[in-house]
Amino acid sequence: MSWPHYILLSIVWALVSSIALPAQQKPSNSPVPQAPGVDFSSPPPIYGHEDLGSLSLSTSNILPATPMAGEKDEYPEFTRELLQVRWRFGDPIDLYVIKPRGTAKVPAILYLYTYPSETDRFKDNDYCKRVTAGGYAAIGFVSALTGQRYHDRPMREWFVSQLPESLTESVHDVQMVLRYLADRGDIDMAHIGIFGQGSGATIAILAAAVEPQIRAVDALQPWGDWPTWLAKSSLVPESERPNYLTPKFLASVAPLDPVLWLGRVQTKKVRLQMVLDDIITPAAVVQSIKAAAPSSDEVLLYDTKRQQYTLERGGRVFDWIKDQVRPPAQHSESARAGDTRNAQNEGAH
Repeated sequence: MSWPHYILLSIVWALVSSIALPAQQKPSNSPVPQAPGVDFSSPPPIYGHEDLGSLSLSTSNILPATPMAGEKDEYPEFTRELLQVRWRFGDPIDLYVIKPRGTAKVPAILYLYTYPSETDRFKDNDYCKRVTAGGYAAIGFVSALTGQRYHDRPMREWFVSQLPESLTESVHDVQMVLRYLADRGDIDMAHIGIFGQGSGATIAILAAAVEPQIRAVDALQPWGDWPTWLAKSSLVPESERPNYLTPKFLASVAPLDPVLWLGRVQTKKVRLQMVLDDIITPAAVVQSIKAAAPSSDEVLLYDTKRQQYTLERGGRVFDWIKDQVRPPAQHSESARAGDTRNAQNEGAH
């Protein structure tokens, strides 16, 4: 085929194609259809600057977005709110605020459990009754790269492989949650405690070292003494362990070791509960953390997990932290209630 014939055939084919093209497929200058309720014309939220080189927010300027309200459940003993809070891109946090019924401003305890964990416990009504018993708010969320916060990452990146990020962002989250609670107006910010378990206990210790608003810390089986923990913890896959024992990785986590920070916690109301038969936090780590604890800290050692569970089941595990943040008025009421019960018991005998 000669070039003139080829060009003429191409022009004819283009004309036929344009006629056959359905109307809805033709290029259009009309706006792209948008999902209902989403304003794509507005700029994305600006969260400010977060300094991941510091545990304290004093060197950051984080600008949180307006919290998004989720469901709210009301029961005779408590109310439970689910909110989504956001202060960094791609990391919305499901935050549970669980309050006793019939109270105004109440003391609050933040609950931060270990990696891996989910928020399911905060939806459990029996759990909510236990943590709010006696007139306390319970504030629950999961740490960075945990549960609903783990997404859009290659599988090789997880809590331990990104340990400096996981710990630092979570300590920042604790401080940002406290700022949110202060803005609510229904939490007694003069009486705040934090209960942590495993990695959550580590985060609780680090947060209390930089946040003076935390009045008491109850740390159950904290991770720490990173060279030993990374070498011996059963949570670390053997195939990855050599990566975490390099001088570079150990240097990156060294400034975030609770062994270094226990003496800097800004409250004297600290309890460390540690079990000696735990394979995730080996006994050698337990002894290192115990040795680093100031004499003012209360240290409880249990030989086995069963022993610890037997002594603290039925919600008794939360009694200590509640007592530490109890307002003076509640202390008086509790004492009067105890005197009344004693008098009744004596009369019965």
